[in-house]
Amino acid sequence: MMKYLKELTELKGVSGFEDDVREYIKEKIKDKVDELFVDRMGNLIALKKGNGKGKKILLDAHMDEVGFMVTNINEDGTLSFAPVGGVDPRVIIGKKVQVGKESIGVIGYKAVHIQREGMMNTPKYSELKIDIGAKSKQEAEKQVKIGDMVAFTTNYEESGDFVIAKALDDRCGCSVLMDLIDELSNKNSLPNDVYFAFTVQEETGLRGPAIIAEQLKVDMAIAVETTTSGDDPELEKQLWSTHLGNGPAITFMHSGYVVHQEIFEKLVQIAKENNIPFQYKMRTVGGTNARRYAITGIPAGVVSVPARYIHSPVSSINKNDYKHTLNLLEMFLEKE
Repeated sequence: MMKYLKELTELKGVSGFEDDVREYIKEKIKDKVDELFVDRMGNLIALKKGNGKGKKILLDAHMDEVGFMVTNINEDGTLSFAPVGGVDPRVIIGKKVQVGKESIGVIGYKAVHIQREGMMNTPKYSELKIDIGAKSKQEAEKQVKIGDMVAFTTNYEESGDFVIAKALDDRCGCSVLMDLIDELSNKNSLPNDVYFAFTVQEETGLRGPAIIAEQLKVDMAIAVETTTSGDDPELEKQLWSTHLGNGPAITFMHSGYVVHQEIFEKLVQIAKENNIPFQYKMRTVGGTNARRYAITGIPAGVVSVPARYIHSPVSSINKNDYKHTLNLLEMFLEKE
């Protein structure tokens, strides 16, 4: 369990630049599935065939992470940039980033000792720059170009029951799907055909699944995600969404989608019958690929691993939540 998570999180794969993540996953699962292909959007889709008597079930995890893109190379050699996905600028000042394939830089803002009153408010992206050590525009242009991906460089760490890394949204989901493929490879027969979709550009508008419905014609889909926790310092308990250590979060509704009741109730039932700890996601903000599948006519559910400090240079999950998420999904595939 979790043998892929470190390498997955340390790969750079901002929305639209998922190639390295896709190739890594493809290499690791290619000999364990019955079919494997990449569609025209860049989604990686794998199939584990069942005995022909069950349903067609799709599990989805998106490969992309939030990050940035270079929008201008300035005369002084610094880089202007824009967010790709939802990133609060307050959490990125002074952070190290990779620009393109090789360059390393630091996100800079005016030093605190020269800031006037009022400048301690949230900075605008137009006020932030990436410093790659270039002394001029000409020097910077030898290293990077407009349109280059910019990604955080956080290294994976473990501390007791916790994992600390970047891109847990949603490399954690990708890791769960890869572990499931390993588990299913050891079983002689499955009742259902199970598709595993490692999708692109979730963070920029749920774009990856847009063409999957017409390709696969599955009976149902489950988005396997990470989701915001609420047990951050000084946040009132009534505002908590989830809590690390309480098991996978089962979503009943989120932005733009009321989860299909049969799938929601089945997930809850399986968790209860098998004594798998779980929790309901108690806040309805945010969205997942489940909404996109539902729009295309596929009933969909959501199972998530709670994560602190999501969409930042460093986030954190509980290993036990990961384990119970894996168990819940495996039981769902066997019993549905």
